[in-house]
Amino acid sequence: MKRVSLFGYGKTTKALTKLYPNAIFYDDKCTKPFVDENGFRVKPSSSFDSKYSDLEIVSPGIAPSNPLVRKAKNLISDYDCFADKSPLTVWISGTNGKTTTTQMMQYLLQDRGSQEGGNIGTPLADLSSDASIWVLETSSFTMHYTNKAVPNIYVLLPITPDHLSWHGDMDEYIKAKLRPISQMKEGEIAIIPAEFKDIKTSAHIITYSNEEDLALHFGIDREKIKFKGVFLVDALLAMAVDKMLFDRVDYEKINSFIIDAHRQEELRDSKDRLWINDTKATNLDATIAALNRYHGSFVHLILGGDDKGVDLAELFEFLKNYKVKIYNIGTNKEKLSTLATNYNIPFELCKNLADAVNKIDKNLQNSEIGMLSPAASSLDEFTSYVQRGNEFKEAVHSIS
Repeated sequence: MKRVSLFGYGKTTKALTKLYPNAIFYDDKCTKPFVDENGFRVKPSSSFDSKYSDLEIVSPGIAPSNPLVRKAKNLISDYDCFADKSPLTVWISGTNGKTTTTQMMQYLLQDRGSQEGGNIGTPLADLSSDASIWVLETSSFTMHYTNKAVPNIYVLLPITPDHLSWHGDMDEYIKAKLRPISQMKEGEIAIIPAEFKDIKTSAHIITYSNEEDLALHFGIDREKIKFKGVFLVDALLAMAVDKMLFDRVDYEKINSFIIDAHRQEELRDSKDRLWINDTKATNLDATIAALNRYHGSFVHLILGGDDKGVDLAELFEFLKNYKVKIYNIGTNKEKLSTLATNYNIPFELCKNLADAVNKIDKNLQNSEIGMLSPAASSLDEFTSYVQRGNEFKEAVHSIS
């Protein structure tokens, strides 16, 4: 019997027990061995010994620097477990927009028997092998560890700095995002930003620089699509896959899609002033995109959290030409305040998110905007970006 080790005791690895019922979990948070309610053994990471393991499957959030990863001899991703047993697969990746693109694509393809999963919602082990298509949001973390599995169609959104502390540097981050393309075969398709047009692959490559390129290549009338800005690119990529697979362009259906909360979500306080919940902006490019959408308005901007080691100078180069005052929160708030001083951008140092909303409330004019678009992960002070967004909305709604 193959001895299987699962690194990390979370949703992705728990689902894999369907394939490996005798697997042992190793988790950094475990201090002493225990057996969970389903009878699975969970041990501290320090007790892992590669001599007693024939296969290691890693939870995608665990970094390459982790001692578990360094000690592993037979390491794969959960994607590799399904390399030979999945239906047609579409992988969606990139820095910003991959969740919305995945959801839009599933919305368009669900009548053809598709299921969505990967980074969002359902782990691969919980998806049905009888589905006709798997639509998978796929992270750079997963691709870093994937050696065998490749998509039939790969949709790559633009790549900008993110997760650099995990990958080590920008080159490694890009390398992870491009890794599947070099392994794809003839007959498979990759839709990628034009800057990567020279990548070596047997797959058919379609490149784009903007929404105009996508619309032109796939014969889609972007004027008939209600979404604008970054959401228009998401919609066009989803529609492109529908067009390739089923030769259809359904404007009515894509326009009926409702974007998730927490991404450029507009709300009004009791004084009818506009606030933007953009908590999902966990990197600088997403924050710049949000600000561009409201160009011309003065914005009171809440920044801060875990910036994942990214150099934020590019954001401040942008902000110095923008009508903005920033309110700094999170573990990098001192760094943000130093940058604001260096770039001569007005700022306030805040105790926490609620304090930032209170400070903005005192300064916000009716013609101005209060915005949470933190350019950082939420995990320094919150359980998720969703909790951060919900607390922001609660604070705004409590304004009297």
